[in-house]
Amino acid sequence: MAPSGKAGRYRGSVKEFPNFNASQDAEALYNAMKGFGSDKEAILDLITSRNNKQRFEISQAYKSLYGKDLIADLKRELTGKFERLIVGLMRPLAYFDAKEIKDALQGIGTDEKCLIEILASRTNQQIHNLVEAYRDAYEKELEADVLGATWSHFRKMLIVLLQGTREEDDVVSEDLVEQDAKDLLEAGESKWGTDEAQFIYILGNRSKQHLRLVFDEFLKISGKPIEQSIRGELSGDFEKLMLAVVQCIRSTPEYFAERLYKAMKGLGTKDNTLIRIMVSRSEIDMLDIREVFRTKYEKSLHSMIKDDTSGEYKKALLKLCGGDDDAAGEFFPEAAQVAYRMWELSAVAKVELRGTVRPAAVFKVDDDVKVLRKAMKGLGTDEGAIINVVTQRSNAQRQEILKTYKSHFGRDLMADLKSELSGSLAKLVLGLMMTPAQFDAKQLKKAMEGAGTDESILTEILTTRNNREIQAINEAYRAAYHKSLEDALSSDTSGHFKRILVSLALGNRDEGEEDLAQAHEDAKVVAESLKLSDVSSGDSTSLETRFLSILCTRSFPHLRRVFQEFIKMTNHDVAHTIRKHMSGDVRDAFVAIVRSVKDKPAFFADKLYDSMKGLGTDDRTLIRIMVSRVFKEMHEKSLHHMIEKDTSGDYCKALLAICGGDD
Repeated sequence: MAPSGKAGRYRGSVKEFPNFNASQDAEALYNAMKGFGSDKEAILDLITSRNNKQRFEISQAYKSLYGKDLIADLKRELTGKFERLIVGLMRPLAYFDAKEIKDALQGIGTDEKCLIEILASRTNQQIHNLVEAYRDAYEKELEADVLGATWSHFRKMLIVLLQGTREEDDVVSEDLVEQDAKDLLEAGESKWGTDEAQFIYILGNRSKQHLRLVFDEFLKISGKPIEQSIRGELSGDFEKLMLAVVQCIRSTPEYFAERLYKAMKGLGTKDNTLIRIMVSRSEIDMLDIREVFRTKYEKSLHSMIKDDTSGEYKKALLKLCGGDDDAAGEFFPEAAQVAYRMWELSAVAKVELRGTVRPAAVFKVDDDVKVLRKAMKGLGTDEGAIINVVTQRSNAQRQEILKTYKSHFGRDLMADLKSELSGSLAKLVLGLMMTPAQFDAKQLKKAMEGAGTDESILTEILTTRNNREIQAINEAYRAAYHKSLEDALSSDTSGHFKRILVSLALGNRDEGEEDLAQAHEDAKVVAESLKLSDVSSGDSTSLETRFLSILCTRSFPHLRRVFQEFIKMTNHDVAHTIRKHMSGDVRDAFVAIVRSVKDKPAFFADKLYDSMKGLGTDDRTLIRIMVSRVFKEMHEKSLHHMIEKDTSGDYCKALLAICGGDD
């Protein structure tokens, strides 16, 4: 969330140009466009370095001097995305918004995302200005056009937002906060069907300060955030609109940072979204958006625009961005403060690991083994019965089932399952029947056998398990393969990567709390090792050894403080700096440690997301994490939804059973 306390400070990236002369600028633009071709560099330099008020004055001076419309001339001289961006900058914000909404409403289909973005994020005054500008530009009423192009509850909420009557009083009534939270709960979670009118009235009219307290109260009385309730109770464009309203209530800069990231990630760029946000926020809160973007996505907005666009279009966008917060991985001061606070929150947060598979309340082991035997007896196999038993029992209960199956039938349940099931379903079910340590040991063994080593699996398991888990893995590995895990790692890897893995495999990480004085010294070693300090405390070999020792043996609470001190000391992000100064498996292992220290569930969520996005599914990763870990939602789609879309048959059913529900 963007830092608070900035109400009196200008947070735009485009500032008023000093010694401004509208006539001189108009002449410069005229000269840039006269003759054959146009000087696009001159045009973008001038327009992106003047604020909106000054650009309007330039348009008026241009008409007075040359009797021509500047926007019309720019449209004629420029093309494509660059033309859209420059022409957008020339319009006053209200008229720019009006044009965006007009384009969203006309033609084949309505651009609901554009309507949502603008109407959910604008202040009362900006909405009033927009309505007036729309009437002036198109001689139509915006409300009437919205009524004609949208439908149902989505339309009703848009019309409420178009009134621009959100309360603006910062004085909040505790009684009304409690009542609104209760009304929202009763309108959704506690009701058969959903009372959409209550959601519309409360979220469309109450003040931001009031609603933030309502959201806190809702979490307290329902045990879930308001966003989760909206996802469960509403649907379609109405759901997306209400989620956008909630996000803008919480933090408008964070809403736009996320929109910008999604506009540029993956294949292709959503240029309309990119242009609209860069134009509309450049004189409002672009610096806040940059802060949130850098902290949330561990890269600067500047660097992402630079990688994702080209030509004059890129140059103009970068000027609107106003600076690179990621020069050599460096935070600008405000973002460094935000990142510091993020580690502070990480340090005090108590993470409650919540599994989706719990012990069966009524567990009758004799009945379970009979069901399993019957499912595999005779011709054909009842995969559904196997899935129902295996996915609805805890690991301890499954171990009891294994023993009882053998004592009842004199048969090895694992061998029977292996002979009756096949493919990904077999791997998943067999993985669930092992103890966590046996499963991890097997994954490590498979990663090291055959031609080539899968270093990513070694890294994932050894950087994320605690001492007790590591020690159990060592015992399981030796029992299964008659060789120590340390010897296997030593013979299969080399160099610094081997040293990291062997150190982690010892399971000797400190388990105490942070030591502030030691954390400061450790941060200095990290800075020196990553070449961010001029102070040297020994030869490079000794430095590397100390760096490795700090990351592989210090406790997680202590490392949180080390990484926080690192930001204070260097103004840099530790994960980004490791990526910049290191390479290959060593880099990946250290980054995995940093990410595990900060937010282990998020680390696994990203790996799950990557295993299913794009063409094909990485079933090995999907099974490994679903069997062994806890999923925390980090992406716009639920894990349940992605599994449902990306897998099929009994394998899909088993994964969904483990997943435990659709978020």
